[in-house]
Amino acid sequence: MDAIQQELLTQVAGLHEVPEGAYNIRANGEMAGRNTTANIDIITKKDRSGIDIKIKPGTKSESVHIPVVLSKSGLKESVYNDFFVGEDCDVTIIAGCGIHNSGAEASEHSGVHRFFVEKNAKVRYVEKHYGSGDGSGERVMNPTTEIHLAEGASLEMETVQIKGIDSTARVTTAKVAEGACLVIKEKIMTHGRQHAETDFTVTMEGADSSVNLISRSVAKEHSTQLFRSRIIGNASCHGHSECDAIIMDEAGVSAIPELTANHIDANLIHEAAIGKIAGEQLIKLMTLGLSEKEAEEQIVKGFLK
Repeated sequence: MDAIQQELLTQVAGLHEVPEGAYNIRANGEMAGRNTTANIDIITKKDRSGIDIKIKPGTKSESVHIPVVLSKSGLKESVYNDFFVGEDCDVTIIAGCGIHNSGAEASEHSGVHRFFVEKNAKVRYVEKHYGSGDGSGERVMNPTTEIHLAEGASLEMETVQIKGIDSTARVTTAKVAEGACLVIKEKIMTHGRQHAETDFTVTMEGADSSVNLISRSVAKEHSTQLFRSRIIGNASCHGHSECDAIIMDEAGVSAIPELTANHIDANLIHEAAIGKIAGEQLIKLMTLGLSEKEAEEQIVKGFLK
């Protein structure tokens, strides 16, 4: 891999060298490296672009990296990855996509990830998006995530997009069974004329299931953001959705919550807050010697931490 692709890998997956354990690295539409282990197998799909990741029951303290990097202007691809996580697993999955575009044509990655998490399995899933390059071509990412949690399973999903993506539409759907738990934490920052959309739909099917959706975002300059969340409680369950956004300059942010309770013991809550940086916060930092711009940067950094 060249220096640009290596930098993208570092940004989206924290990789400075070949990772330990299982991995599948994709660069400019082609496989750039793969490794499997005794417990984690990675198989190329035969009917379309993508892979199947199969994790054996009982696998503990193992990880799999599946980053994607694009450094060729004008490249557009759609990739389909399925994760089959066996019972009683405890694993970490590191994904993410980086696009470097120095040309005039748009570069686009659309990824569809489906998770089938079996009984009492535990998954931590990390997905980072990053864009770079001084070309006029757009950097576009459209991730779709479909989650199926069996009885007692849990998935914690962390998504980060804080630089360089011109347009993104993130769609996440989930079905949560009895005693299962889903936690999704997203962080987004947009600037210029960038646009970011988030669309969550979670259906809780089993008793004592739970979901916690947390979105923190910063919109700068003329960028726009749209946050939608739908939580459907079909059983005794706990659902919480939270959108907290800072708006700056001429940006715009919309939050659209929807809660549907189809059971008397469905406990569903939504919170949303959109506003500018508080003046007293700026003043406090500026009295310590920071300029207004430096103070804003420190507040935003702490907010997205």
